[in-house]
This record gives sequence, structure tokens and C-alpha cells, in this order.
Amino acid sequence: MADQEKQPRKQVSNFVRYKIKQLTESHKESAVKATLAKLRRGIGKMPGSMPELWDVTLNGLPETLQGKGDSPTQGEWAVYIALTFYALHQQGGNVNQCMCQEKQSLGVAARKLVKNDEDEKRIKRRFDTVVTSDSMEELSHHLRGLIQLLKSENIALDYPALAEDLYRFQFPEARDGVRLKWGRDFYRIQNSEENKND
Repeated sequence: MADQEKQPRKQVSNFVRYKIKQLTESHKESAVKATLAKLRRGIGKMPGSMPELWDVTLNGLPETLQGKGDSPTQGEWAVYIALTFYALHQQGGNVNQCMCQEKQSLGVAARKLVKNDEDEKRIKRRFDTVVTSDSMEELSHHLRGLIQLLKSENIALDYPALAEDLYRFQFPEARDGVRLKWGRDFYRIQNSEENKND
């Protein structure tokens, strides 16, 4: 399974990176804002259900990630959720200040929301609902609230890495590995900060 999924998951992250780069490097600010607004309207909907999003979410998608039946593939789901939530995260901000940042995994970004013990419980509870989701619809529903918190605190997220994680999350045999990675990242910052203070 590991070798079989490695190529598509890299294609997923590369595609999301490419699409975000297109948006951030465009000099047509009004067109970028319009595209981001369309993407935000896609949150909570099925991939492919909104024709106005096909250009962003499907145009140029590698054939190995494209489906042939009536349901979205794992790649289509991962790309769709990553790009629609990137648009939510970018909302209201400066289009030149990209809220996509390398090495800011979901666990790392969520940890940065924690400022005190009270935050710890609240954020961990929110984080746990995302991590323990069993379907992409459920994960997407819970992830929305976490992205809104990151947006309110101006904390960036690595969307290509998120897309790759979302792709892997859809395979039952890989799901716990993704959860473990997110959990490690959530506690890694705290542990390294505690070691600095010793």
C-alpha cells in the first residue's frame, strides 16, 4: 500500500501547491478575490457539484487522481477540501500575504492556538473532533471551525501537506498513521518549548 499511494499523494500536494502559487503570484487581484470567493462557496459541498469550481479543482489534475465513476476519488476530495479551506483562511486578508506556509502542519498550526491551560482544553477538544472523524464529510465539517480559529489568529497552514494528509486519511490502513503524525506535531512544539525552559 505504501508504494502504491506514494505517487498519488505527492501529485495531490504538488497540484495544490501549483494552484495556490497561481493565485498568489497573479497580478489580477480582482480575479483572485473572485476565485477565492467561489472556492469558499464550495465548502461543505461534494467535489464536482459546482461547475464554477472545476477550473480550479479539476483543470490540470493528474489523470491518476481523476475518477471515472459517479463518486469523487480520494485525490479529488483531498484537493477540493484543501483549496476550499485555503480560500476560507485567506478571506479578508491581504492577497499578497499567503496563509499557506511550509512546515506548518495541522498539528503545528493547532498548537500555536494554545496560549494557556484553558486554551489547551478548548483547542485539544476541537482538534480531536477533526482527528477522530471517520468520513471526509465529517472531517470537512469539523476542520472548518479549526481553520476559522487559525484565520482569526493569523496562523498559516501548509495546505499542500494538508492535502497529502487528507489523501492518506481516506485509506483505513493509513488513517491512524496520519492521526499519529498530527498528534506528534501538536505536542512537539510544547515539548521543545518545555525543554528550552529547563
